[in-house]
Amino acid sequence: MIETRKVIGVILLVFIIGIGFTKPVQEYVSIPLELVLMEGQQEQLQKALPVFKMSSTNENVSVNEEQFAVLANSQGDANVTVTVGGAPVKNVDVRVLKDIKVIPGGQSIGVKLNTLGVLVVGHHLVNSDDGEKSPGEIAEIEVGDIITKINGKKIENMSQVTPLVQEAGENEESLKLEVIRDNEVLQKKLIPLKAKGESSYRLGLYIRDSAAGVGTLTFFEPNSKKYGALGHVISDMDTQKPIVVNDGQIVSSLVTSIEKGSNGDPGEKLARFTNDRKILGTITKNSPFGIFGKLHEPMKNDISDEALPITLSHQVKEGPAKILTVVDGEEVKEYDIEIVSSVPQKFPATKGMVIKVTDPELLEATGGIIQGMSGSPIIQDGKVIGAVTHVFVNDPTSGYACHIEWMLQEAGVDIYSKEKAKAS
Repeated sequence: MIETRKVIGVILLVFIIGIGFTKPVQEYVSIPLELVLMEGQQEQLQKALPVFKMSSTNENVSVNEEQFAVLANSQGDANVTVTVGGAPVKNVDVRVLKDIKVIPGGQSIGVKLNTLGVLVVGHHLVNSDDGEKSPGEIAEIEVGDIITKINGKKIENMSQVTPLVQEAGENEESLKLEVIRDNEVLQKKLIPLKAKGESSYRLGLYIRDSAAGVGTLTFFEPNSKKYGALGHVISDMDTQKPIVVNDGQIVSSLVTSIEKGSNGDPGEKLARFTNDRKILGTITKNSPFGIFGKLHEPMKNDISDEALPITLSHQVKEGPAKILTVVDGEEVKEYDIEIVSSVPQKFPATKGMVIKVTDPELLEATGGIIQGMSGSPIIQDGKVIGAVTHVFVNDPTSGYACHIEWMLQEAGVDIYSKEKAKAS
C-alpha cells in the first residue's frame, strides 16, 4: 500500500512538473505583470490559448484582441485584465510615458572642464631653512581633495591661489583652507614655506583647475537643446577620481588619425580642437553616464538629423544595430554592430549592454571600439537605444554600452514625470 502511494506520488509530481513545460503554460507565465510603454507604442503579449481575452477600461491604453497587444494612447497609468471565460486570471499594470524624441549625434567634440575650486593632484617637498618639508602633507591635505576656499575667499582657479599664499607667508600666518573630500567639507590650516634662495612661498601641493579631452556627442533634445555625450565619467588622470565640474564647454573637434586597437592594446582616436574652436555648448554635469549641458544651437550630422524615438532598456533586442561616429575629420558615418546582450534595468547602471562591432570598414579602420568613440549613439529599428561606453581590452571588437533612458535622466529630460493635473 505504501509503495503504491509512493508510485502515485511520483507520477503526480512528474505530471505537475511536465505541465510547467507545456507551451500554453509557459506563454501564460511570460505575460508580464508590469509594462512600460511610450506614447504610440504597441506591445504584443504572448497569447497562450484562444480562450484568453484582454480588456481595459482606461483611456490611456487600448487593446488589440486579434494581435493580443496593448497600445499606449496617452501618458498615465492603466490596467489591462487577461481573462478566460470571463474570469480574470492576470492583471497587467501599464505605465505610459511621454513620447520623447531626441536627435542622435555622432560628432567628434572637444571637452574643456573647469573644476570646482582647485584639485590637489600631488605633493612636493619645499627645501626650506628647516629642511625638506611639504606644507600640504603637514596640513593633512590629500591627493583628490578639492580646495574651494582660502581664508574665506571662494577659489575658482589657480591664479587666485598664489597671491594668498604669498601674503600669508610674508605675514608669517597660516592659511585657512576649506576642502571637499568624498563629499565631506573639511577645514584645514596650512603654513606656507619659502625655499632657500627664493622669495616666493609654496604650498607643497600640485594643483589643477581644468581638464581637456575629446569624445563623441550622443544626443540632444530638440526643444530644450539639452544634450548628453561620452557615456562615462571624466576622471582626473592623476587622481583617477571623477572631476567635480564648476563649468565647462564643448567645442568643435576633428579626428586627425587613428591608432588601431588590438588584443591587450586599446586603440585611440587622435583628435584636436578645430582652428575656430567654436563653442558648441555648456557643460554643467559630469556623471557616471557622461557629460551633460545645453547646446547653443542645434547640431547636424548629415545622416540622421530628424528626431528619433527612444527605446527603454527592457525593449532593447539582441541583434543588429548601428552606431554613428567619426573616424576621419568631421564626417559622421554609420556602422554596423551587434547587440550581444542587454539587461532590462529598473535602476540606472552604466553597463547595460554588450556590443560587438561587425562592420568590415570600421574594423579595418579602428580594429573595433577605441578611445574617443565613447558616446557614439546606438540606433536600432529607427530608435536611439544608448551609447558606446567602454572597450574590452582583450577583445577590442567588443565592449559595453549604456541605455539611453539613463543618459536622458542625467541630462534633465524627465521621461518618467507624471502628467500635470489639469486646472479645474
